[in-house]
Amino acid sequence: MKNEVQIRSGVVASPTASDGRTRDRVAQLLLERGSATAAELGAELSLSPAAIRKHLDAMLADQLVETREVRNTGPRGRGRPAKAFALTVAAREDLNPHFYDGIATAALRWIQQHHGSEAVTAFASSQVVALEERCRAALLEAGDDPIARAEALAEALTAEGYAANATVIASGGQLCQHSCPVAHVAAEFPQLCDAETEVISRLIGTHVQRLATIAHGDRVCTTHIPAPTRVTPATTVRTDT
Repeated sequence: MKNEVQIRSGVVASPTASDGRTRDRVAQLLLERGSATAAELGAELSLSPAAIRKHLDAMLADQLVETREVRNTGPRGRGRPAKAFALTVAAREDLNPHFYDGIATAALRWIQQHHGSEAVTAFASSQVVALEERCRAALLEAGDDPIARAEALAEALTAEGYAANATVIASGGQLCQHSCPVAHVAAEFPQLCDAETEVISRLIGTHVQRLATIAHGDRVCTTHIPAPTRVTPATTVRTDT
């Protein structure tokens, strides 16, 4: 009989406990990273790529993951191009159930209808106050460098359920959140995303730019953090010679 694999109550269930635990871990890693190859997953879980592919094949059959080609900037070797795996939208939602989306959306519609968009903006700002305070406490030892603060903030947001990570790129840094507890509500009320972006900017200590959000259909909430401006010392030109 073919094994049936389903995500239920935030975990990946399977007929055997060991397979189920491994697939739970694979699903959690993909949630945190956004995407990964079988080799990368195997290295993280101390399993062979072949063992990981067995689980990925089952998850593919049940439409829990999907594939995408990995861009290779180096010389192309032999064999098939590497493929990365990512959770499908349905799988991500099952791992992060949103039980109160309906009533939250209805409440915000009522606020907007009776008090206007400004009231929704004020409400969104009030909702992130506690999150900002907790994350600020986690950044106390991060120093002043925006990129270092972004890395510390990613850890704090992960603890809050956002599955975040920070990376250094040529133009500065990038903060990615692979999970959003309010994505469904924010799809209709972007003020929630705007309030969160303002919190990120204040915590990092510099202007940031949101490039993508899960609420708008992207796979990851991506925030760009510009590199610190380097002050070039002034050059004195002598005119008395």
